[in-house]
Amino acid sequence: MALSPALEEYLAPINAMNAPGIDTMPIATARELGNAGAALGAGPPAPVVEVFDRPIPGPAGDIPVRVYVPGGAAPFPVVAYFHGGGFVLGTIETHDCIARRLCRASNALIVSVEYRLAPEHRFPAALDDCMAATHWLADHAGELRGDRARIAVAGDSAGGNLAAAVALASRAEDGPGLSAQVLLYPVIDAACATPSFVQNAEGYLLSAAAMRWFWAEYLGPDGDPDSGYASVLRAPDLAGLPPALVITAEFDPLRDEGEAYAEHLGEAGNDVTMHRFDGMIHGFAGMDALVDEADTAIAEVGAFLRTHLA
Repeated sequence: MALSPALEEYLAPINAMNAPGIDTMPIATARELGNAGAALGAGPPAPVVEVFDRPIPGPAGDIPVRVYVPGGAAPFPVVAYFHGGGFVLGTIETHDCIARRLCRASNALIVSVEYRLAPEHRFPAALDDCMAATHWLADHAGELRGDRARIAVAGDSAGGNLAAAVALASRAEDGPGLSAQVLLYPVIDAACATPSFVQNAEGYLLSAAAMRWFWAEYLGPDGDPDSGYASVLRAPDLAGLPPALVITAEFDPLRDEGEAYAEHLGEAGNDVTMHRFDGMIHGFAGMDALVDEADTAIAEVGAFLRTHLA
């Protein structure tokens, strides 16, 4: 299918600039530009009943989280949300709009987690923070008006990797029982070697070169790309994981690895729903001001979560 006309129009001036890639910039510059651009294409913030920030304890100090409270009667189901940004960029602020929309669509308490970023804090620091946050929610959900018996994990891009890794670690460590996992165009494999990395290498916002740089910053010179908690596609055992929704985009370097992970989850006997959005690019679910598919994707995530957190 062809690229969405709205996205083609959006990308044309960006590509015409022929600007240096984010992978060629100092970390501070990359963060400034990447975080400023994260909200491009997003509509106005969706109203929710209440939003507040608070710290929760983590393995290296307090972890900031932002809590989004839906309408209705408590206790609410709880979704730990992990933002994207290649493990290097992104904050709870850059993903505020998508968290708000997810709260409304799922009627769940969304807890967006400000995990530590690479390269200052390399793998497994981000995963350790996300696991600590999930454990805390399982023990203290009631403090937020949540139901500890109904917890899911979700994330986009690098956050999708972290959600998948939290699901794996929770099973392996007899951790919190999770009701569902949602992976939006997730980062899955450090190899970066699928056909979609060639087909969509440049011109679609996330480049193949940038993704390889993100992995290098995340793992560092001593990180293990074969670790099943980093490259979750390489996890030796995918059985017994919570029901998964995996959403991919046609014009995304990460498309094939996300779909391969969904296939492997299904082969291991898990309940899996996989949906490729044709004509879309990486990050499209946050571009509700540009494409209708953004709202369609969030509505699908909301329905999936409502079903599995009922």
